[in-house]
Amino acid sequence: MTAQQPLWADVIVVGSGPGGATVARQLAAAGKKVLILERGRDYRNKFYYGTYPGAMIYSEKMSFLFTKEGLNIIAPIMVGGATSMYCGCAAPPPPWLKGKYGIDIDGEVEETIEELNIKPLPEELRGEASTRIAMAARALGYDWYAQPKFMEPGRSARLNKKFKCHATTMLGCRCGAKWNAAEWVDEAVAHGAELKTSARVNKVLIEGGQAVGVEGKMAGKPFKAHADSIVLAAGGLGSPRIMQNSGFQDAGSGMAMDTTVMVYGFSKQKGTGNEPPMTWSWENDDAGYMLSTLTDPFLLYPMIAIKKGIGPFLRWTRWHKMMGVMIKLKDDISGGVYPDGKISKPLTSGDKEKLDHAYDICKKILIEAGAKKSSIFMTPLRGTHPSGTVRIGEMLDDNLQSRVKGLYVCDAGVFPESLDRPTVLSIIGLGKRLAKELLDQKREVA
Repeated sequence: MTAQQPLWADVIVVGSGPGGATVARQLAAAGKKVLILERGRDYRNKFYYGTYPGAMIYSEKMSFLFTKEGLNIIAPIMVGGATSMYCGCAAPPPPWLKGKYGIDIDGEVEETIEELNIKPLPEELRGEASTRIAMAARALGYDWYAQPKFMEPGRSARLNKKFKCHATTMLGCRCGAKWNAAEWVDEAVAHGAELKTSARVNKVLIEGGQAVGVEGKMAGKPFKAHADSIVLAAGGLGSPRIMQNSGFQDAGSGMAMDTTVMVYGFSKQKGTGNEPPMTWSWENDDAGYMLSTLTDPFLLYPMIAIKKGIGPFLRWTRWHKMMGVMIKLKDDISGGVYPDGKISKPLTSGDKEKLDHAYDICKKILIEAGAKKSSIFMTPLRGTHPSGTVRIGEMLDDNLQSRVKGLYVCDAGVFPESLDRPTVLSIIGLGKRLAKELLDQKREVA
């Protein structure tokens, strides 16, 4: 098979999710020659984008990616990465990231909040059932708040579309209200960056302790690309795999997953399925979990509920009356991403205690919100934010550089612990900080 001609750039960015898109945009705007290598394709203008079949087309293993323990992981492989299939939630980094690890991205985060107009949805769009759940939680003494969103109804209006970010927005946003990192990829390209899709990077090329490029396959043909700096932003699963192939045997050893479950209850009132996802949230940092209003999309619910038995499955007919509360655990580092392609994420005893505590709280809230006690059940575990696989302080320094000079990582894999909250805003903050670091280095050399 004939290899393609080598590619050249000042900086190669592998992956186009929030980390990669941010770094590429900042550097390209500053005049640097940037090459973005994306394993997937750009599906935004496809007729099936944001549909159930579409979600299978652009997710790794057609959405049937599982850990050894059976946790289902939805890993989008496309321009924009995970921001194509997220709930559009924005959360600042937890205080411990700066206090415990010295990672200060507060300025970058505030800049992003202002730039993208991040704020909660207007009260009338937060959902009747979701608000009922939040008010029930408050009545029980839990301080639920309106969740800030990368979601702006005005964006839909500017596209002459109706705001429709309901449960199915997790399949891909068709109304345009939800911000997608692919938009920043577009900006990077407008500034002169080169985007190559269907480009699967297998390893980093290293000479004399310095990263000098990458190699892999593009549209099925071998290719090489060369640059002074390499930024891996292929996600908490993709980046450790590339590093393992590049000689980093410690990459992928242990991981966090913000392990997630749904707790459902039924009432005679309207449910949360036709409302925007995660409009109200609460973080119990002392106990180690986050709760938020959320319901699985209509056609996904039965696939998940059947694992709990025929009773939960048959309640599919009452999906419109179903109230959902998501539990997101601050899970311990465990398991890992292995060179043979397998993924393991067992729950520790501490994780199980957190889950039991959160489930008890969810039951109380749903009952207070009007759910019948006998209707309440918890779904099987699933993985939502593969992270902590290339951790700051162990495999990376404070500037996200590995032990190989010029090789950086900027995605959820760098988190030293589970964030236990939406990750995108923190990843953008890290990306902006890394871009500034790379530009400062280039100026010093010049």
